Amino acid sequence: MVTDLFSLAGKKALVTGGAQGLGRMIAEGLLRAGADVAITSRKPDICAQAAAEMAALGPCLALPADLSTPEAAVDLADRYRQAAGGLDILVNNAGKTWGAPIESFPDKAWASVMAVNVQTPFKLVQQFLSELTASGLGGDPARIINIGSVAGVAIELLQAYSYSASKAAIHQLSRQLAKDLADRNITVNAVLPGFFPTSMTAHLRDADDAPTGALQGHIPLRRLGRPDDIAGIVVFLCSRAGAYVTGAEIPVDGGIVGCR
Repeated sequence: MVTDLFSLAGKKALVTGGAQGLGRMIAEGLLRAGADVAITSRKPDICAQAAAEMAALGPCLALPADLSTPEAAVDLADRYRQAAGGLDILVNNAGKTWGAPIESFPDKAWASVMAVNVQTPFKLVQQFLSELTASGLGGDPARIINIGSVAGVAIELLQAYSYSASKAAIHQLSRQLAKDLADRNITVNAVLPGFFPTSMTAHLRDADDAPTGALQGHIPLRRLGRPDDIAGIVVFLCSRAGAYVTGAEIPVDGGIVGCR
């Protein structure tokens, strides 16, 4: 049945940065598809509140974590194991950005952004290799999804130099991991969101998000992304429907990448 094709019943997922923005959209989509979901956030109160709200959709566990260091990733993995056990789906969504004109772009904007956006996803893959390998089957592999960005493949007027570079890096890292982990029955894909109504795009959007706004005019489909747009691609990749997809970079951007 088609419903079975996209079901995640019995699966366990971890979504970093899952309390707000794109991460919450993804977490809610996984819950609606039947998965048990753990989420992280830097702020414990926001993490707990989001998990409590999403518990109406299914089992949702709050694991506060500031994933700016490798040590924090190790600690998160340890706490996840104690609370949830195995892992079928890892969504590396937590991210950091920094924008400034080229003349004043600071040195401190590099190490911190690269750490959160590239090093931490790799560290979490390392930490969960045993769990993901144990859950991966030939016809139903374990899944790793790294959230990249159209800014890593297209030139956008963001002046977020370390962010764009970090997203290009996570795309390449995803391809390398896909090759290296294929024989363990683990798929790795990168999802490249465009512009969604999140805090990271607030400074770019018109107050009313009208289709006639400057940002919407930049998007071929003339609208911002919606929660189902990002949740749908992630559920697809994590379900039986996406079991044969690995090493892919999938833009979810209203045509910004593909229509240029």
